[in-house]
Amino acid sequence: MRVRFAPSPTGALHVGGARTALYNWLLARHDGGTLVLRIEDTDRDRSTPENVEQILDALRWLGLDYDEGPISQLSRTERHQEVLARLLEEGHAYRSTAAKPEVDAYKAQHGAERGFRGQAEAEGAVRLRVPDDGSTVVHDLIRGDTTFAHVHLDDPVIARADSSVLYNFAVAVDDLDAQITHVVRGEDHLSNTPKQLLVLKALGAQPPIYAHLPLLHGQDGKKLSKRQGASSVQEFRDDGYLPEALLNYLALLGWGSEDDETILSIDQLVTQFAIERVSRNPARFDHQKLRWLNGRYVRELSVDELTERLEAFTGRGGLRGAVEISREKMQTLADFWPLAGFLFDGPADDPAAREKWLDEDGRAILREVREALQPLDPLTMANVQPALEGVVAAREVKPKQVFQPVRVALAGRAVSPGIFETLVVLGREQSLARIDAVLAP
Repeated sequence: MRVRFAPSPTGALHVGGARTALYNWLLARHDGGTLVLRIEDTDRDRSTPENVEQILDALRWLGLDYDEGPISQLSRTERHQEVLARLLEEGHAYRSTAAKPEVDAYKAQHGAERGFRGQAEAEGAVRLRVPDDGSTVVHDLIRGDTTFAHVHLDDPVIARADSSVLYNFAVAVDDLDAQITHVVRGEDHLSNTPKQLLVLKALGAQPPIYAHLPLLHGQDGKKLSKRQGASSVQEFRDDGYLPEALLNYLALLGWGSEDDETILSIDQLVTQFAIERVSRNPARFDHQKLRWLNGRYVRELSVDELTERLEAFTGRGGLRGAVEISREKMQTLADFWPLAGFLFDGPADDPAAREKWLDEDGRAILREVREALQPLDPLTMANVQPALEGVVAAREVKPKQVFQPVRVALAGRAVSPGIFETLVVLGREQSLARIDAVLAP
């Protein structure tokens, strides 16, 4: 088995392209095949080195390796010209100056449903000859058979007048030369497939097996747009998602597993993956479900592993204590600093929290808390918890009435990790200093 992933470097690798890359990778790894990475860069204006690097960077972060490539389609120009010349010489293709007006006139004369047929000329673009009779059938592992009657197909342009080849011709030749056996790509390529099959037939070549994935939709049922979460892989990385969580989520979009598990390791995905089980129906991308799943992955990491990732993500060191008390409230790595940054940078400034919890009664509670904490050295879970609970009992109030003024004094906001854990991580000196700063006249 030889599987190819062939992105076009006209922009970043977005979530739909990432799922296509993953399915190609899973198919190859499941069957012990070879994954070929080809960069379809024949669009010279939009296919920039920077865009190519974005794709490679995304694949590296996701952990999707490949066995051959990256192969530049543009670098194969000489081979494309060789095959183009052969098709012209053998009569499978011809030059034609016919443009849209001529095509429209032909259809007006022969019927709108009739495919355009041109006459060979000495110059012009190169068109592939399509037989008048019969049909081309796309055998698809997901969609079944789709039949394209030749009578409805135009003779497709496969090269410009300067002989620079177009996408459908280059793809067919490259798949043939690379001995590609399986092509997995989005269903938006389905209409291109008969053109590629006709090129391969003209060359007397066996076509690969195709699988066209349904496109991703947003929660509104429409084609996924950036507003609905069609972010690039790098944007997910910058938003604090874990690559293994994103891969798990993308794998399940339109596929699922035999036993309907949600958390699947990459090894489990490789073992269970079957392209034939991919649904023909569009899958809906749910950003909230991805956040939830990512949170599961975050909390399953060891404290040491999560600390290492967070220190790389934030560029800060010495985070272990803060990570240990924050992990249960995190869904992404980006959640950490808003939640626990006050431990390092001092209290935040939330006027609403101060107004609600640091009024006269709140300050009175802080004085009692300070008195209870003063003799404790060092602060530990064993002594901090009974000290604060003693203030709650003495005042005969709900714990929140005591804990929230302390939280706002320490964190500057009404949300933080557990209050006992926060006091212990800050330590006696820093905790008392922050309380004193609130109590100062």
